[in-house]
Amino acid sequence: MNDKYSSAKREQYGQRLAAQLCDQHFGPAPTATLDGPAVLRFTPIRQVNLFVVQQLLAQWTGEMARLRSPYFDFEAPDVRQALTQFMNTLSRRIKLGRAAFEPLLARAISDTLGVATDPQQAFEQKLWGQQPTATAEQLRDSLRYLDIDKAFFQGFIDTLTPGTALERDSVLGRFRLYQEANYKDHAPLEKVVEEFSQLLPLSVADLQETAASAAAPVSEPAPAPMVVAPAPPATLEAPAPVAASVPESTPPPTFVAPAPAPAPVTTPAAEPEPIRRSLAETAVPAGVPLYEKLRAERPATAPLSETLRAERPSTTLAEKSAPKVESLREAISINQRFSFINELFNGENMEYHTAIQHLDTLPNAEVAKRYVTEDLAHKYGWVRKEEHINKLLKLLDRKFA
Repeated sequence: MNDKYSSAKREQYGQRLAAQLCDQHFGPAPTATLDGPAVLRFTPIRQVNLFVVQQLLAQWTGEMARLRSPYFDFEAPDVRQALTQFMNTLSRRIKLGRAAFEPLLARAISDTLGVATDPQQAFEQKLWGQQPTATAEQLRDSLRYLDIDKAFFQGFIDTLTPGTALERDSVLGRFRLYQEANYKDHAPLEKVVEEFSQLLPLSVADLQETAASAAAPVSEPAPAPMVVAPAPPATLEAPAPVAASVPESTPPPTFVAPAPAPAPVTTPAAEPEPIRRSLAETAVPAGVPLYEKLRAERPATAPLSETLRAERPSTTLAEKSAPKVESLREAISINQRFSFINELFNGENMEYHTAIQHLDTLPNAEVAKRYVTEDLAHKYGWVRKEEHINKLLKLLDRKFA
């Protein structure tokens, strides 16, 4: 616990590994681009992919926040709905070239190592964000972007009083004490380093602060400045426009703008291929360039807003006016799907698809809801998953309306 780790060394390693991976992927095709699902599978280290997505959401919400004018009412329901549809359509055309993607990847690699070497900073930057206050619910929602040490951070959030605004300094102080008391519960740094070392040699000693490095900071340039996505759940729903879900597979993707405005609007779209794969599935075989594996698995384009956006638990304008859907498969947005797979089906993509396909064959809402609340809840041990279960039940209401 007394070891000192160098943030500069993390950043340098992130730059080198990002350059290597981008050489593999973009080398044969310099003008190639990545879409949302490809980003989620770009490296075999899931935490890195999630942090790239988190940064993209920060950029996304920033773009939405700039769409304001003193001459027009951007808060009008019809304007917000139209804006949501526009952003959802745009999100189906995600194009990340190497120049834009490599700095995001380098920062995600550095931040992933930071979770293991500096949990205090990781909590402050990746979960809390820039807001002066936050609720336990907001912090819990931001856990979706953590894969490393998720249980450790969740254990702390569970000690916070729910439903109340918490002060930044007070919570950070409490986390520091929690970390000192539970330091042994951390995932071993050696395990994280070993995963990275399979891609580009790395040891724990390579990350440690030395007298020389402390006195003379490394000369390698720092990664391009990147916006860190805020922790609160609302952030994921774009600036408060009326988006309910941004489908990757739903009808018109629904996007939620960043302002604190009414909530989201859901629309249907074509269901793209699954975006989640297990670590074993996404691992890059020895000798096979990363770009070849991605090209072979590349799924249909899906709106990134769906992958990134989180929905507010309260009933939104979009939910009130949500149209009837013919099938759950087409109604579930990429963002919802990402959330359901992670939170309800233990990250198992195929089990999620099997359950949704079965729900689409059931005759009525009563039978379908019983299957969700009894059969699936028992099979997967759904405890404290009410928010996600309720979202699934609302989709069933739309299907059988």
